[in-house]
Amino acid sequence: MQVNPYLHFHGDCEEAFQFYARVLGGTIAALHRFAGSPMESQMPADWRNKVMHASLRLGAFTLMGSDPPAPHFQAPQGFSVCLEAETEAEADRVYAALAAGGKPTMPIQKTFWSRRFGMLVDRFGIPWIINCPNPEYS
Repeated sequence: MQVNPYLHFHGDCEEAFQFYARVLGGTIAALHRFAGSPMESQMPADWRNKVMHASLRLGAFTLMGSDPPAPHFQAPQGFSVCLEAETEAEADRVYAALAAGGKPTMPIQKTFWSRRFGMLVDRFGIPWIINCPNPEYS
């Protein structure tokens, strides 16, 4: 069984996934709009070009998302997407990129359990944890 985070955006899923692909080095494997789908007629006219489903491949990991219409959108809460960086430099780079325009909630730093650890909410409202594990605590 595989677990894939599925993120909801409020109209900016495509922009977010393009950004995540650049920052995380992934490939957008799917980007389907409501327009042209069986759901098109159920969408408000200004929402038809929004993303019905997107997937971003990051190695063996897949991040998914969509732009649910207003009555179904809920702001993200109660979770974070955790990224495990292989190097301290990678952790710092990813943290800085995701935090730009967002809200750092814990600056990236060395902790007793991690070589680098930080938390933030990006400019799209998605909460992230960036971790570069300390092998002694992994």
